[in-house]
Amino acid sequence: LGTTSAFATNGSAMIATGAKSMGMAGVGIGMSHGAESALINPAMITTVEGTEISFGGTLFMPNVENTNMIGTPYETASKSDANKNVIPEVSLASKINENFSWGIGMWGTAGMGTDYRTEAMQSNMVTNLQLMQFGVPLAYTTNGLSIAVTPILQYGSLDMNYRYDHDANRLTATINGNTQGVAQDLKMGYNLGASYTNSGLTIGAVYKSQIDMEYKGQMSKAMGDFGVAYNNDKLSTPSEMGVGISYRIGESTIAVDYKKIQWSKAKGYEDFAWDDQNVYSIGYQYETKDWAVRLGYNYAKSPISEQTGASGAVIPSNPAAYMPALQNMLNLLGFPAIVQSHIAVGGSYNFSKNTSIDLAYTYAPEVSNTYSIPNGAGSLAEMKTTHSQTGISAQLDYKF
Repeated sequence: LGTTSAFATNGSAMIATGAKSMGMAGVGIGMSHGAESALINPAMITTVEGTEISFGGTLFMPNVENTNMIGTPYETASKSDANKNVIPEVSLASKINENFSWGIGMWGTAGMGTDYRTEAMQSNMVTNLQLMQFGVPLAYTTNGLSIAVTPILQYGSLDMNYRYDHDANRLTATINGNTQGVAQDLKMGYNLGASYTNSGLTIGAVYKSQIDMEYKGQMSKAMGDFGVAYNNDKLSTPSEMGVGISYRIGESTIAVDYKKIQWSKAKGYEDFAWDDQNVYSIGYQYETKDWAVRLGYNYAKSPISEQTGASGAVIPSNPAAYMPALQNMLNLLGFPAIVQSHIAVGGSYNFSKNTSIDLAYTYAPEVSNTYSIPNGAGSLAEMKTTHSQTGISAQLDYKF
């Protein structure tokens, strides 16, 4: 199994892993989804009776268009070709005895990227970030209280390529940003989870550690090509903390999650002025013995915003003066994490008491942002990016 660049939704992070949680727009901190809860909140795997395995994936179809407005004769709108992305997910959870459970899983958790390799006015920009996590959740439960820890091994890869030569008469230099291939890294982290259940009410909490990934020769070369002295090749997966609550009455369950993603403290993202995200999710599930339907809504303000104060200095005579505009350009063109609202619907069908299938559909409505960027001729221009997303998730579950 492998991933292409995943256009994830809360910043560069997937709103969920697993089709059940996807169908409720990411809800899962305070609600069990069986084996797929292994990454969302590992304490929830204690609800699995016997052994359960879930495997499937999500097909993300982002629609990203960029308009580079460097003077009226130069205005060009182009669509990114990175419009189909596959993110896998495999989770297993097993009950050892009445108090102990364990599991194992592999999840595509985050990523982002654009592909304008045939578009000179978009700098022929191609970016590709991929993240995958491998984890072994270990959980203990007694009297409705569950606690868990998951050691995480994270694989990441990053590639950035571009050519900044829109018009030789308008730029002081031609910038070739080929970083000579993909940089990869492997680092450790951990997740902590807890939950308490009583009379249909479940409360959950989770903390995910920051993981400092390093992609040698990527970020430092990209910034250096624009005349900026930048020696940091780290791009951290940010820490997260969250709480959730769900209440089940009869066949209906309503659940609400809140989590904070700390982009502003993550290496690399902090240098590109990413803000922390407060993520709010609400979901509803109606479940019978044979089938279930789900609805959900997720909202988080975009972590990127327009940086101001640039003077539009000529490249590379005064790079500090156009740094805010350069941040704007790289954020909008290479890493356009601007979608905010996400609507989801999903369902499950049980073929037998052992086998079931889960499906989910998610949609992020279109958002447009316009920021100031350097035009390389001693002044500022504008860049506009429009972004929407569609996702389809499918998953098979087997219990034994």
